[in-house]
Amino acid sequence: MAQLKDRLRTDLSAAMKARDTTVVATLRMALSAVTNAEVAGSSARELSDEEVRAVLAREAKKRREAAEAFAGAGRDALAAQERTEGDVLAAYLPAQLDDAELACLVDDAVAEVTAALGERPGQRQLGQVMKAATAKTAGRAEGARVAVAVRAALAG
Repeated sequence: MAQLKDRLRTDLSAAMKARDTTVVATLRMALSAVTNAEVAGSSARELSDEEVRAVLAREAKKRREAAEAFAGAGRDALAAQERTEGDVLAAYLPAQLDDAELACLVDDAVAEVTAALGERPGQRQLGQVMKAATAKTAGRAEGARVAVAVRAALAG
């Protein structure tokens, strides 16, 4: 069994004993999303820790987007609830890269693609650089942030 999934279940039990309703609801939702991902497709299978992290990252992103939507609509209580759920999920995800670290990894990816091509990549090689940069960030930065950094590196 994936260690992260086991940790989620253990933390769920602890939250139930502590009667922490927000954490209980959030972890139940997360475990439900993991179970849905396991049974999706042609056959059921056990997810690896990386796949569980990817599911949790998607759920955390949903919470951020919902919080922004609620805040924009003036529903501050619901926005705060979504942010709290996102914070619970963030505890199970790797720390996000800051802009300087992301720029450094993108520069490494550009150098890697430059070495493979024999010339500095341009906008036409955006996909190749994105593939290398995404592999280097390994879930520690959202794809949109990586894309902005890659475009900036290729433009300048």
